Amino acid sequence: MNASSKRINATMGPVELLHMSVYSQSFSPCGRYLAAGNNYGEIGIFSLCAALSPDGSEAGRKPVLTFPAHDGPVFCLESFGGQLLSAGNGSVSAWNWADLIKKNVKAAWTKRPEYKGSMEIPEINAMVVNPRDNSVVFGGGDNNVHVLDLEHGKFKSVFEGHSDYVQCLSVREREGEVLSGSEDGTVRIWDCRTSDCVHRVDVHKYEKCARPQFGKWISCLTTDSDWMLCGGGPSLSLWHLRSLTPTSVFGLSGWQRQALFYQDMILAVGQGPTVSHCLLGGQVKAQIPCTPNNVNSLALNTNSTEHQVLTVAGSSQHVDVFTNVSYRAFSLHF
Repeated sequence: MNASSKRINATMGPVELLHMSVYSQSFSPCGRYLAAGNNYGEIGIFSLCAALSPDGSEAGRKPVLTFPAHDGPVFCLESFGGQLLSAGNGSVSAWNWADLIKKNVKAAWTKRPEYKGSMEIPEINAMVVNPRDNSVVFGGGDNNVHVLDLEHGKFKSVFEGHSDYVQCLSVREREGEVLSGSEDGTVRIWDCRTSDCVHRVDVHKYEKCARPQFGKWISCLTTDSDWMLCGGGPSLSLWHLRSLTPTSVFGLSGWQRQALFYQDMILAVGQGPTVSHCLLGGQVKAQIPCTPNNVNSLALNTNSTEHQVLTVAGSSQHVDVFTNVSYRAFSLHF
């Protein structure tokens, strides 16, 4: 963090705002605030109370706090145990939510693993919390998956096997497994206890998933019990993890960056200015317009019944707020 060259809540010029991308989002544990990380290494904290107020003003849709967090883009944000975890330029930092709400900016800690055989510090592209063992799992440009023990503040294991960038991660908490998707075209399933890869799925080798014109890379991955969603170069597809077979393939154009299970649907975003609503059987039910031309991040606030919104961010300074999943109510903006 280079605080001397950046000012907290500094105003950006129109050119910087025009070229802003928001890569990551996370809601506070209380559900009243949203953190968003951009390509300039900044994190913005937005008040959902102010933004959703019936008599809310345009000022209520701007950050209550903006601060420099990393030297490069903030690709990942996660909230856990009262802290906001951020990652991007090879390190993971923790910020206490209680301090951020009071506009006190000081990292509680910053950790960086010992990267092997790399002259440059690899970026971190994906991060996920594993509540089962109180750890944070992250992966990126060194092709590996690292596990940080949050209780003791030490790196306890490395999952090695991918041959290219790790782009996405998911946790099967009940099974004690971590899934990783990579530009090498594979999804790997890791046993957290042994650090062994117990299954490997070459998604692009399944004919109904393959899209050679887009490549084999995996950029989208999430799990729900015995089910997995993955996509990128290959089409977004739903897989049964016990049999490791695809059961549905979704006819979405372009690549997908993030997807999540929502009630009896799947919400997916990526290339194009829409949020896709898909049925589990593979049908695309609706495509809801949003502000960014390409979408990087999709977040559902489950921490508050009062502020239960869906937020969408991507190649824009704006973060769209959906008060129900089919209606964009307004946009927050840096």
